[in-house]
Amino acid sequence: MKLIINHLTKSFEEKVVLNDINFTFKQGKIYGLLGRNGSGKTTFFNCLDQDIPFAEGTFDLIKDNETNTLQLTDIGYVLSTPNVPEFLTAREFLKFFLDINEDKLKEKKTIDEYFDFIHIAEEDRDKLLKDYSYGMKNKMQMLVNIIANPNVLLLDEPLTSLDVVVAEEMKEMLKSIKKDHIIIFSTHIMELALSLCDEIVILNNGKLEEIDRKNLTDQAMKDKIIKALTEEK
Repeated sequence: MKLIINHLTKSFEEKVVLNDINFTFKQGKIYGLLGRNGSGKTTFFNCLDQDIPFAEGTFDLIKDNETNTLQLTDIGYVLSTPNVPEFLTAREFLKFFLDINEDKLKEKKTIDEYFDFIHIAEEDRDKLLKDYSYGMKNKMQMLVNIIANPNVLLLDEPLTSLDVVVAEEMKEMLKSIKKDHIIIFSTHIMELALSLCDEIVILNNGKLEEIDRKNLTDQAMKDKIIKALTEEK
């Protein structure tokens, strides 16, 4: 499976944020989308998810030797700030989501098996989501996006504000599911991208550039990323 970006261009008034981007993302890899704050990472995701209009661009998904236009149903989008219905308990929310997405489930599990998968403790499963910590809300947001089984999973700075234990749990979970998805992981933290991602992609001056990490030490890779992020194109 491949996601092909063709000539994506997006401007805000006179400022060009995404400048004729052409890129191919492949299944089975976690792509680290690195860029400075304000470089356009969230704008890139919002264009893919059709949340905002853009001047030019098409998105093709190649799956099972068929090429189709990327659809909203192909995409899961985990926002940087978790958005969950706080008036429901975690169990009520998960049951509701499972019921409406029953036809998308590859392997049906019990509600408690899903809680086990995402490491939500038994004593927290019947609590209102409004009483969940930021990290636990983020876990629930990630879980429902995985249950929906999207072809493309967009992750916008999902681990930045989490404690060390939760962040490590989420990283291992993403590694366990990557074989079935195209995962694009946005971050401005270089060490996080290097520890989690298979490929590093730089968004700078409106362009996407893949950084080849072959035969590079960690320090050489960091130097190359910094250079790419500071170059004027």
